[in-house]
Amino acid sequence: MKQLTRYTLIVASYMALFFTLSAMANVSEQQRILMVLSGYGEDGGKTAPGFEFDEFSKAYVVFKQNGLAVDIASPEGGVVVADEYDPNRDFNQAVLNDPQAMAMLNDTLSTADVDARNYQGVFIVGGKGAMFDLPKDTALQSIIANVYQSEGSVAAVCHGPAALIDVKLDDGSYLVAGKAVNGFTNIEENLFASKWLSDFDFMLEDKLIERGGRFESSAMMLSHVTVDSRLVTGQNPSSTVAVAVALVESMGITPKPAASYRDDRTLALVAEVLAGDDSAARTLLSDAEYYQQDLVGMYGYYYLQTAQTPESMQHALTLMQVGREAIGNPLLDVQIAKTQHELGDSENALALLKQTIAANPDFEPARALLQSLTL
Repeated sequence: MKQLTRYTLIVASYMALFFTLSAMANVSEQQRILMVLSGYGEDGGKTAPGFEFDEFSKAYVVFKQNGLAVDIASPEGGVVVADEYDPNRDFNQAVLNDPQAMAMLNDTLSTADVDARNYQGVFIVGGKGAMFDLPKDTALQSIIANVYQSEGSVAAVCHGPAALIDVKLDDGSYLVAGKAVNGFTNIEENLFASKWLSDFDFMLEDKLIERGGRFESSAMMLSHVTVDSRLVTGQNPSSTVAVAVALVESMGITPKPAASYRDDRTLALVAEVLAGDDSAARTLLSDAEYYQQDLVGMYGYYYLQTAQTPESMQHALTLMQVGREAIGNPLLDVQIAKTQHELGDSENALALLKQTIAANPDFEPARALLQSLTL
C-alpha cells in the first residue's frame, strides 16, 4: 500500500511538472502586439486632436479574438485622450466593458520604456493627433525598426502611418522606401481634417511618397489595405478591421472570422455603387437596421465635391438619395436638386424643391434655387 501511495505521488509530481511546463510553453508561444496611440489629444479633440477610439476598439477586438497579448503605449505614457466618439457602438462597448483594456488606456506605457524584443507586432492607431507627436518620437521609430528587422510585423491605419515617415532601417534606408503603402489621402485631409490642416507639418500622402513609398489608394473613406514585406497600411477608419486581420496573418496566425460592423458593411456597399452596381443602392435602402443610411447620404454629399465626371456625379446623387430620408435635412435636398438639374433632370429637381419648400416654407436656399431654375 505504501509503495502504491509512493508511486501515485511520483506520477502526480510528474503530471504537475508536465502541466507547468505546458503552461510555460503556451505563455512563451503567445505572440504580443504593441498598440501605439497619440498622446497629443485634449478635451475630446476640441482643443487638440487625439487618437480615434473607433480604430483602437476595432483593432483591439481583433487581436484579443485571435489570442494575442496586447500592450498599449504612447510617446509620454500615462492617460491618453481620444477624439469625440460614440460609446454606444458595439466595438466601443467591447472595450469600455473590458477592465484590462481601460486600465491600459488610462496608464499607457511610455515608448521610451518599451523593449521592442518583447513584441512580434506593432499596430499604430490613427487620428489626427498622430500627425503631431508620433512622427517626432525617436523611441517609437526605434521600436518599429527593431520589430520589423527582427522579422516582426508593423501596421498602421489612417493617420497612423505618420509614425513611419522617419523610421530608418540599419542600412540607412527608410522603412517605407520601395514599398507599397497608403494612409489618409490628400483628398481626405482637405475634406475631413480642415480644422487642423494648417497646423500639420506635412501632408501624409506627400511625405510617404517623398520617403520613397509607392502610394496607393481607393476613393475617399473606403477601405484600402496594402501589405508589403510585413508592412501593413490602411487608408482610413473603414480600413481598420482589415488592417488588423492582415497584421495577424503577417504574424503567421490564421485569423478567426472578424466581426461585421454596420459602418463597414455600409461603406463596402458604397464601394459597389461607385463601381457601377445599381443593385447595391437598392440593398442599402432595404434594411435601415443593417446598413447606416445616413452615412450613405453624407458620403454622397462629400463625394460630390470630388466628382469630376457625369458618371461620378450620378453616383454621388444615388448615394445622397439613399440617405435623404434618414438625414432629413433640407440642405441635402437642395444639393440633390442641384445635382439632378446639372445632370439634365430638371423635372425631378423642380419637384423636389417644391416638396422641400412645402415642408420648410422659410428655407431660403431652396427658394433661391427654385427661382434660379425657373427663370
